[in-house]
Amino acid sequence: MMDPKQSQVLILRRMQKLETWLKTTNTKLTQVNGQRKYGGPPKVWMGSIPGNNCEVFISQIPLDAYEDLLIPLFSLAGPLWEFRLMMNFSGQNRGFAYAKYGSPAIANAAIRLLHGHMVEPGCYLVVRHSIEKKQLCIKDLPGKTKQEDLLKVLRALTHGVERVSLRRESGIPGVSAVVVFLTHYSASMAKKVLVEAFKKQFDLDIIVQWESTIKPNPDKPHRTVNFPQPCVQRPRVACPPPPGFCRAVGGPTSPKHPLPSRSMNSSSRQRHPVATACSASPVTLLQKMCKAAGVGEPVYEIHYSHTESNGFLYFTYQVCISGISHAFKGGVMTLPGPTAAATLEEAWQASAQQVVLRVRNSRFTN
Repeated sequence: MMDPKQSQVLILRRMQKLETWLKTTNTKLTQVNGQRKYGGPPKVWMGSIPGNNCEVFISQIPLDAYEDLLIPLFSLAGPLWEFRLMMNFSGQNRGFAYAKYGSPAIANAAIRLLHGHMVEPGCYLVVRHSIEKKQLCIKDLPGKTKQEDLLKVLRALTHGVERVSLRRESGIPGVSAVVVFLTHYSASMAKKVLVEAFKKQFDLDIIVQWESTIKPNPDKPHRTVNFPQPCVQRPRVACPPPPGFCRAVGGPTSPKHPLPSRSMNSSSRQRHPVATACSASPVTLLQKMCKAAGVGEPVYEIHYSHTESNGFLYFTYQVCISGISHAFKGGVMTLPGPTAAATLEEAWQASAQQVVLRVRNSRFTN
């Protein structure tokens, strides 16, 4: 495993390479609230203004990959209107980004071209359509809140507010507000600042969440999670994608096949969906690595833990390989898939990818 000092040296070198690329290409990046943005639009833009379905969500990005690699790569599909890379305080990216193009056709081309693209050995990009949410729900507002007053306050605190509606829920004090923004970007920026702004200016503790656009069916019981929550014991096979996030909301539906049974072995399981987009899925890759080293096949345990406020599902995993004395443990996040099987498949792939990287670093040592 790489120690923290080595990791910092690597980050420094990568940042220096990024700075050189920025100067050479005269590319401008803007740091805004945990993300680094290119364009929106760039200085020279000859295309049309992006509308709906023009943005893609990119996940499983190596944590030391930056815009000098990603912007030229995603420009292969067509000119970029905007590229946003999510960053953390350590200087690493957070494993996911958004690319916006001038038309849905170019966004579709980016998915066809780059979904499953291997950016480094064992690391495969996942590229999906992005659903650009534009509605926030603000909870715990005072009961006397007036719609027109709240609209004025929100427009003073943030940008891009289109309209506001209030709602009261039986048995819950105060009111909630649904706020509609002009763009997903303005909504996401507001989500980051409104809690602190209301606390500072009005001494109010509010809750700000994405507003679901799915209407509940009163004839069916409410379910908060669309898949089984108990531990999922995966077959005695191999592993899947890198630390971080896996699937974009509204991405293409996964193949309609059931999860492999718990007793299934690797020779009889169906082909993993990611493997159709790239030469080898992380699951297959880990299996081959273990077979070549003679340490036995990986055995998986994956548990659903909780749902984050931003909609991501958090899973914990444990992967045991008989020839390695310690188990590999960790956590991954993914957005809900079209089916329970697809969601679990995403979490499984993400878990396997982390193990691939850790096994490579340890070189199968105990």
